[in-house]
Amino acid sequence: MFATLSDRLADTFKNLRGKGRLSEADIDATAREIRIALLEADVALPVVKEFVAAVKERARGEEVSQALNPAQQVVKIVNEELVNILGGETRRLRYAKSGPTVIMLAGLQGAGKTTLAAKLALWLKEQGRSPMLVAADLQRPNAVNQLQVNGERVGVTVFAPEPGNGVGDPVAVSRAAIEEAKRTLHDTVIVDTAGRLGVDAEMMQQAADIRDAVQPDEVLFVVDAMIGQDAVVTAQAFLDGVGYDGVVLTKLDGDARGGAALSIASITGKPVMFASNGEKMTDFDLFHPDRMASRILDMGDVMTLIEQAEKTFDAEQAAKAAAKLTGEGGEFTLDDFLEQMQQVRKLGSMSKIMGMLPGMGQFRDQLENFDEREIDRIQAIIQSMTPAERANPKIIDGSRRARIARGSGRQVSDVNQLVDRFFEARKMMQTFAKGGGLPGMPGMPGMPGMGGKRAKAKQAPKKGKGKRVSGNPAKAAQQAAAQKEKAAAAGSNPFGNPNGAEPVDYEKAAAALDLPKDFSKFLK
Repeated sequence: MFATLSDRLADTFKNLRGKGRLSEADIDATAREIRIALLEADVALPVVKEFVAAVKERARGEEVSQALNPAQQVVKIVNEELVNILGGETRRLRYAKSGPTVIMLAGLQGAGKTTLAAKLALWLKEQGRSPMLVAADLQRPNAVNQLQVNGERVGVTVFAPEPGNGVGDPVAVSRAAIEEAKRTLHDTVIVDTAGRLGVDAEMMQQAADIRDAVQPDEVLFVVDAMIGQDAVVTAQAFLDGVGYDGVVLTKLDGDARGGAALSIASITGKPVMFASNGEKMTDFDLFHPDRMASRILDMGDVMTLIEQAEKTFDAEQAAKAAAKLTGEGGEFTLDDFLEQMQQVRKLGSMSKIMGMLPGMGQFRDQLENFDEREIDRIQAIIQSMTPAERANPKIIDGSRRARIARGSGRQVSDVNQLVDRFFEARKMMQTFAKGGGLPGMPGMPGMPGMGGKRAKAKQAPKKGKGKRVSGNPAKAAQQAAAQKEKAAAAGSNPFGNPNGAEPVDYEKAAAALDLPKDFSKFLK
């Protein structure tokens, strides 16, 4: 969503690199580029003015003028100001001290409230809560049925006493849902309310009546992040008409410019609490302003990636694979490789995963064109092998490769490529797992915390070959006597004369030394 904004900001900061200090002209030019970038991203004008003014004021201060690297300091300032306009700190749900916690969803039709209700229920379920969904949208056709289907998908109870499609009283349904939650011991109630195509008095009144009936602990305004400036207008209208505690952004994975996400917290004064960024029920999480700012500036979002990996990865399988890579649990096989690949796939699309890494903005085109089916093709090739071939890929000869290619519907060259890459990847992973540094670079020590062996001490230089000693005793005695005479002659050299050369006359050599005229001052 923030691709255009990220690219414009990256280009702006490139112009600052290598400058020892920033002039007023540099600061003004940078501020102008940031202003244009934000306006092109459809950020509200008052927010843009406030943001640029704050950046310019801080850029002219001591934190930049006295910095060793002013360009990096400006990036730091922009990052901190982005965090501020996105809401500052992460805002978490408030739970009721007694009785069920009631969460009411409000927003326009088409914003994705019904789907988001199920996503929120699944998220709460993973947090150890016992949520119940309430079908209070009795206006939109099939809204009740959609909530029931989504509730079944995430394994959450749905309270739907009325069929909907214009039949039933949403206020009565909401009030009855609280009593039902108490009776069935559900600790969280999520009320899905009706929306309209636009803001109107009837919708506002219905939402206000439901709010008064259930006294929610949290009222969340659900807004489509792709509708741009209109999202801010709608958010302000709901704030004045119904009131809410936080905002939920949906469709953050879209190709809109992202102005709503950057404007809504500053304009309304209400924090963005959750973000939905995909079609899967798991594509939903807390909104972290600092992480979003980091993504916009192409610094990645490693914390979110780690959290997703912790939720998705099987710790026992990962430990076994790590033991095999260090040589303690047997050989790392193609079966292990396939298991790891399937674990990574649970995180989501590869392009999304790679996009969370710092500096991947420059590879955006390659990531967007990445063929997710490539993983399916690799899986087909591996699963076309026999258990013996997966356990020991070295036995896969030409005839076996031809058979595997036919079985997987691929070319022999694809099989060759997979096997070759597997051996290369296994060698590299084993090197890192043992702490040996990069392959082919023996001088590189192991990575910290990897438990690798320390680099070997530098070997002493080999001693030069001595003079040959004759096997004839008489001749050997003659050579020894000659050596003693040379050693005596070298008495003026305190270090001896190991190479058997003529003794050096140091005074004569010093007199003959021709130094530059001005060199004498360095000897004083």
